[in-house]
Parts: sequence; structure tokens; C-alpha cells
Amino acid sequence: MSKKVTINQRAGEFAAGTSLFEVGESLDVSVPSSCRKQGKCRECLMEITEGMDSLTPPSEEESHLKDNFRLSCCARLTEVPGEVQAHTMRRAEIHIEDQAMNLPPEAALQSIDPAVTRDGDRVLLDGQQIATSTGPIIGLAIDIGTTTVVVRALDLESGEIVASTSLENPQRFGGTDVMSRIQFDTDHPGRLLQRTLLGYLNRAIKELPFEAECIFEIVVAGNPTMRDLFLGYDVSSIGQRPYRSLSEKAWRDGEADTTAISMPARKLRLPCHPEARLYAMPVISGHVGGDAAACLLAVAADRSDELVAIMDIGTNTEVFMGYRDKLLAASCPAGPAFEGRAISQGMPGLDGAIEKVHLPDSGPSEISVIGDKAPEGICGSGLISLLAELKRTEQMNAFGRFEDGESSFVVNEEHGIKFLESDINELAQAKGANVAGIRIVAQAYGRSLADVDKFYLAGGFGRHLDIDAAKGIGLIPDLPTEKIVQIGNAAVEGACLALLSVTRRRELEERIKTIQHVELETDPNFFDHFVEGCQFQPYGIEPGDLD
Repeated sequence: MSKKVTINQRAGEFAAGTSLFEVGESLDVSVPSSCRKQGKCRECLMEITEGMDSLTPPSEEESHLKDNFRLSCCARLTEVPGEVQAHTMRRAEIHIEDQAMNLPPEAALQSIDPAVTRDGDRVLLDGQQIATSTGPIIGLAIDIGTTTVVVRALDLESGEIVASTSLENPQRFGGTDVMSRIQFDTDHPGRLLQRTLLGYLNRAIKELPFEAECIFEIVVAGNPTMRDLFLGYDVSSIGQRPYRSLSEKAWRDGEADTTAISMPARKLRLPCHPEARLYAMPVISGHVGGDAAACLLAVAADRSDELVAIMDIGTNTEVFMGYRDKLLAASCPAGPAFEGRAISQGMPGLDGAIEKVHLPDSGPSEISVIGDKAPEGICGSGLISLLAELKRTEQMNAFGRFEDGESSFVVNEEHGIKFLESDINELAQAKGANVAGIRIVAQAYGRSLADVDKFYLAGGFGRHLDIDAAKGIGLIPDLPTEKIVQIGNAAVEGACLALLSVTRRRELEERIKTIQHVELETDPNFFDHFVEGCQFQPYGIEPGDLD
């Protein structure tokens, strides 16, 4: 008896006893593995979206997995009737721009001064020879997000981007937010989260259009948890007061000059030259990490004479306010809702994701789908668009309730795409955390948001937002549109700047030592701001002025 199995939208008929790994091989789906399908490396992860009952029960090697995640080498088809659908953590390229947009001119490099240089056929790292080569000298900038991982390859002699790729962070089996992953890593020995991520990342790097031997330096940006999980460090201290990574603790205790970390890349068995260096960007404080530091570098906030605010919306939203002489920062535990997670039919910005919705006066919803494919779900920008349209057409009130008393809204009947009231609740809480963050930071700074000259909206999600929709539902402040600047993935852009300029790298290390970290959870007004922020209506530039 054979049954239909679909992996990453590729389908075929397969007999009972066939493993999902073998199915993937037959369907030409790339599945990471370094243990020859023995279940030891824990890398061949798949998420089962349909037909879990048609697979063999989880093995001992899969005891660390929860929900619908399986190791593809262990999960085999049974005689139980039913179709099986699954996907790897890299279904397709996530749609992220090659370069950030609208960055201020002071952020641009006048000339590059990378750590890796060439003298004839000699390759030098910090002026010391590490190799002999006449081939290209490549550096990698990697942004390790809670939901998404972005890799950008640069020619270190010209500064040009030569390749880029992206993938979903496969650590999702350990939870969708940083606190869940800290708990998972604490409870499960063996660095399972690190091993899974490295397996997928190694595969992605090997697929880049050049030999791994050409890679001589890797710069990594990520929040403290993501960064340190990647490095294989103990992250338990980040999950409890005072929420400090080991590197931050060492710096505060006077045992280190910086929270940045340098090590031979070979320690992580990354595909690169044997003498390549890995540089992990410095963390700022608490849950404000190297990705936030990279964002500051990208917008040159430390060089600005204008008052700027930055909001990098994601699972862990970072908020900044300040200018050259004074900068404040905070981390908002928004959760993964705006990245399509924790939403019934949410998904990342892949082909098949609804990215825009229009509700006409009559007839079905009008949708725009990434890749012009059949809709499979809704990504973050689509969720904001849908919320704004529901509010505009008075089908949803400011408290996130459908006015007709229904518990769901049909977005696309043909493909069964629905939006649930429970989805609205998830988005409201994520929005409330973001609103509380920006307001508390502004109060701590002693300035009104009205005084902000530029409001930078960072992140892949922020890049594709409809600004009017975002303001209309109160995701971002109701500032004049000309003050709001969408800059895309500023974290990877900042990592590129650090890769291309040792000078900028060192300046950043010193500058972040002066940044004031605002602890939102201890602010007495947090709950009030959060509750107001959960409402779907514009909010003004001063606290307490909601209509």
C-alpha cells in the first residue's frame, strides 16, 4: 500500500516503511544530516502539518521534540490510511531585500577597512598571514533571528554583495520565543538547539556560489539568546534576573573589555577556511543584543545630530531613542505573532503567503500573494493589512471583536484561509508590548515622540508594512508619514558594516557601553501602556491620549 506524501509542496506516492528522509531524497528536497540518517545529529527536522497519525510513533531519539516536529530519518510511513504533509525548516527563500533601504548618508562607508586583507597572494587577518590564495576573499554577515536566519556574502576587497540566502530558524521546535528556548536548552543536555541550527546553516552556506575555503571571516548578529545558543554558551542566566549573558556579566565584572566575542570559526565546524575567524557582535544589555547593536550601526544613530527612534519589530522587538550624545534602549517581548507564528494560518514571508488584503464594499476579499501562487496562509504584513481593513469596514471593533458576533472571518474561501478571533488576541498582545516599549523609552528619555526627527522602522517585517495601515491600528505611533522611514533588515546591514570596517566595529564596541537600558517590566506604567496598546486604534504621540 502506498500513500501520498508532500514535502515542501513536492508530492509523490510512497510505500509503508519509507522514512520521511528517504521521501525527501526522492523528491529532491534538501534535508540536513551529518549522521547518515542514524538519528544522532538531530538535524533532519521536519514539521508535520497533516498525517501525524500515519507515521510511526516518535522514537527515543525524538524525545526532545514536541508538537508536530519529527526527525525525518526516524519518522516512517505506516499502513494507516491518510495523506502526509510536511515541510523542512527551509521550504523556500524568505523574501528579504538584498540591501536595506533609506539609510542615512552618514551610515555609508567612505572606504572599507576589513580585518581580512590581501598582500599579493598572501591573505592577512589583522595584518597576520593566515593563508595563501589568489582566489576571492569572502566574508559572511549572518543575522540569527528568533524566526528567520539571513546570510549575506561579501567580497572583502570590493565590499560588494556576491550572494545571499535565508531560512526559517529551525530551533522553533524548542519554542517560538527566547524564554521558551532558554528553558528548552536548560532542560535538554547536548546543545540540541545549536546542533540543529548549525546543521541547517552549514547546508545553506555550502549552497552559496563559491568554495567554502574562500570564506575568511564571519560576523554574526543576534539577540543575546540567539547569539549564545549559536555559540554553544550557557544561556540560563539570560532567563533570570538580571537577565545577563555570560559575556555581559564578564564585562561588568571587569573580566572582559567588550561583550563582543571572537573565536576561530572552526570551533563551530562552519564551512569556511580553517583559519577563518568568527566575530559575534556585542550585546547591549539584558535581551538587547548584537542584532540591535547592528541596527544602530546601520542607521548611524551614534553619529546623528537628529533625535531618532528605532523600532525593529520581531519576536523580540528592540526599541531605541536618542542621538549622538545619548541613547536609550529596551526590549519588548512581543512574541512571534507579527512573523506569522501563533496565528492559526500564519506563515513567514514565503511564496504563497498573503501579504495584502482589501475588503471591497461587496464580494470576496481581494488578496495579494507573494510569488503569485495559490494562498497557503498569511504573513505579517498581510495580517496588519487585514486588521486595518476589518477596522476600516467596521467589521471589527477597537477591542478586536467581530461586530457580527462570529468567531472567524473568511479571507479566501476557495483555499480555506480563515482569520480567527483568537488570532486577533495574539496580535493585540504583541502590539500592546510594542506600544508600551516605545512609550516607556520616550518617557525615560524625557522627550515626546513628537520631537522625533526620524522614526526608523526596521526588520524584514517592517520593510513591507503598509504605513497607513500600521498607524491606523496603532502598531506604530501616529506620526507624520514623512518622519517614518522603512529600512528593512538593518541587523544584517549593520553586520555587513562591521564585516567591512574594523574601525566601525571598534567604535560600536565602545559606544554601546554608554547606552542606557530601560527595563520595561519594572516600569510602574507598563500595564497601563500595554492595555491601551492592545486596542486597535491610532495612538498619539503622548501617553494617555487615545481616543
